[in-house]
Amino acid sequence: MNILEIRAVSKSYEKNLVLDNVSLSIPTQAIYGLLGPNGAGKTTLIRIINKIIMQDQGEVIFKGRRLERNDLFKLGYLPEERGLYSKMKVGEHLLYLAKLKGMKTYDAHKVVKSYLQEFEISDWFNKKIEQLSKGMQQKIQFIIAIMHNPDFVILDEPFSGFDPVNAELIKNKILDLRKNGVTFMLSTHRMESVEELCNYVTLINKSKQVIDGEKRKIKEQFSTSTYEIRGKIISPITSDGNSLFEVLENEWCEEEQNHKLKCKLNAGININDVINYLIKSMEIHSLREIVPSMNDIFISLVNNK
Repeated sequence: MNILEIRAVSKSYEKNLVLDNVSLSIPTQAIYGLLGPNGAGKTTLIRIINKIIMQDQGEVIFKGRRLERNDLFKLGYLPEERGLYSKMKVGEHLLYLAKLKGMKTYDAHKVVKSYLQEFEISDWFNKKIEQLSKGMQQKIQFIIAIMHNPDFVILDEPFSGFDPVNAELIKNKILDLRKNGVTFMLSTHRMESVEELCNYVTLINKSKQVIDGEKRKIKEQFSTSTYEIRGKIISPITSDGNSLFEVLENEWCEEEQNHKLKCKLNAGININDVINYLIKSMEIHSLREIVPSMNDIFISLVNNK
């Protein structure tokens, strides 16, 4: 079941088309990557989902029906830009926003205390926001996005400002919440985060949706059938009297260095054919397919548009 669907959404500012007939479906408990270069339209789409602005055409469906303003209590949002009141203390800030999200006073105190303990920042309760570093403020905003137990959370550059330890902490919390039924939309330029976390992705470029779907299938779509073979050359001459390197280079491979071959399969040849050919001349230690990264796919699609 899809928790959120964007159906043929378009948006213009005066004569500038920012989103052009964008449609996507986000399955429940997915971590959905929203990708695109600066100015592609990602922020506009996020604002439409949060009802900060309205689309010109199309509709947003939440849990099978048109998204209403009351549904925002079940959404969480971590914006890329800081949205905290610098003169407020951390504790009163969290309690204030928890109540705005519909939580009762007792429940708000309990949840805020629990999250501050979990993130090992209980001693920040009486510190002013302006006293906190960029990373500390980002951690507070992450708590704000999830503390009211939302069903769907939008994270816009959630790892900005974090050191590796805190980035790992946030990543593990995202995975933990997902196990418990929360769905995430992750907008980021950090492709390593997409590789680690996302199982679905959409790429928007110049207001248009370029590609959309399950990350695994997208990678398969862009596969070049290239393999890396490592091992020890037993004999540079094959059983038919040809040079191993010459045959491989002519047919399938290019030699990168001794004992490491890069092999691209041509039509009608599978990896078993290569192994059977090599086995008499090479002691094979490892074999892996060179799968394109999301970063490679991102650059390829953006540069081709």
